[in-house]
Amino acid sequence: MRKHKSDRVIAILTFVLMAVGLIVIFAIGPQRVNFMNASLPDSQKMATNAFFMAQLKSVVVATVGFILAFKFPYEKLRQYAKWIMLAGVVCCVILAGAAAVKAPVAMCELGGCRWINLGVTTFQPAELLKLGLVLYLAGLAAKWKKAGKLETRDFLQPFAIVSVVSLVFVVVLQKDLGTGIVLVMIILAILYMSGIQMKYFLIALGILAAGGVFAIVSSPHRLERMMTFSGQGSSDETYHIDNAKMAIGTGGLLGVGIGNSVQATGYLPESINDSVFAVMGETFGFVGLLAIIAVFFWLLSRILKVSAKLETERSLVTVGVFAWIATQTIVNIAAMTGLIPLTGITLPLLSYGGTSMLFVAIGLGIVCQLSCYTGREVNRNEDISSGRRLGGTYHTSRRRSA
Repeated sequence: MRKHKSDRVIAILTFVLMAVGLIVIFAIGPQRVNFMNASLPDSQKMATNAFFMAQLKSVVVATVGFILAFKFPYEKLRQYAKWIMLAGVVCCVILAGAAAVKAPVAMCELGGCRWINLGVTTFQPAELLKLGLVLYLAGLAAKWKKAGKLETRDFLQPFAIVSVVSLVFVVVLQKDLGTGIVLVMIILAILYMSGIQMKYFLIALGILAAGGVFAIVSSPHRLERMMTFSGQGSSDETYHIDNAKMAIGTGGLLGVGIGNSVQATGYLPESINDSVFAVMGETFGFVGLLAIIAVFFWLLSRILKVSAKLETERSLVTVGVFAWIATQTIVNIAAMTGLIPLTGITLPLLSYGGTSMLFVAIGLGIVCQLSCYTGREVNRNEDISSGRRLGGTYHTSRRRSA
C-alpha cells in the first residue's frame, strides 16, 4: 500500500452532476412553486426561487460533506463504522416510534413515514443507514475473511441480523421498497465480493428474494403498482408513468429548452424529486439524457476501477458505494421509462432533496479518499524501486528523476 494522488475524475463528475441538478431545479422550480401556490393561502405562499435556494443549500452542504469525507482518514472512520450503523438504526427507531404515536416530528407522505422533522430542516434516516451498512458490513466481512471464517456463525450471524433489521425498518416500517432494493443490493454486493462460498450467497439471495415477494404481495399499494406495470391498471393508476413517458417523448432529440417544461407545471407528480429524469428528458431531449447516463456510467466505472486496486476492506467499502449509487440510478431511470414498476427513489445528486445528496456525496468522498491508495502483491523477483505503480502503470526514469 502506498499513497498517491486521488482519482480527480470522481470528484469532477460528482460536482458536474450536482451542478446539472441545480440547473434543472433552477429551471423547473418556479413552475412547481406557481402550481403549489395556486392552492395555498397568501400567508403560506412560497417564494418563486424557494426550491432553487433550498437545493443550493443542499449542494453547499453536500460539498462540505464530500470534502470532510475525503479528508477524514479512513483508518479513523472505520473505527466509528458500528456507531454510524447504530446511529442509523436509532434514528429509524425514533422515526418509527414517532410515527406510531403520530408525533409531529415524524413526517409522513403517500402512506409512508420516512423523514424526521427537525424544525429548520428534515432528515431521512434511511440515507444514514445506507452509509452505516456499507461501512459496517465491509469491515465485518474483511475481518472474518482475514480470519478464514466467512462461512462460520461468527460472520454469518451478525451479518444476517444487521441486514434483516435494516430491511425491516425501511421496507416494513417506513414502507420504502425503493430504498429497500438499494439496501439489498449493497448487502449482496459486499457478500459476493467478500469471496464467500457460492452456496451461502445463493441462500442469502433466495431469502432476500422471498422477502421481496412477501413485501409486495402483503401490500395492496405495491400489488396495485405491479398490476399497473402489467397493463391492467386504470388511467388514474397509470397517470404517473404515462406523464413521465410523455415528458421524455415531448423532449424529442434536443429538448424543449430550459424553463419550457410543461410537465413541471403540475402534470407530472414529484417532478423535482423522483421524476426529475423525465423532466430532464423533456428539457434536454434524448441527447441530454444520453449525456447524463454517460456521466453516471463514467463515474461508476471509475469507482469499480478504484475498487479493483484496493485491499479487502477498502475494496468492499468501494463496492458497497458502487452498488448504492448504481442501484439507485438504474431503478430510478428504469421506473421513469416504464422498464420496471414505478417506485419512489431519487436520482443520485440530481433530484431535489438534501439528505440523499449529502450522504451520496459523503460516500463518493470516501471513495475518492480510498483512491489515493492502491495495493497489489509484489513478485519475489520484482524490483519494487523500478517506479511501477500499483495497477500496472510505469513511470519512466525521466519522470522519476524530475
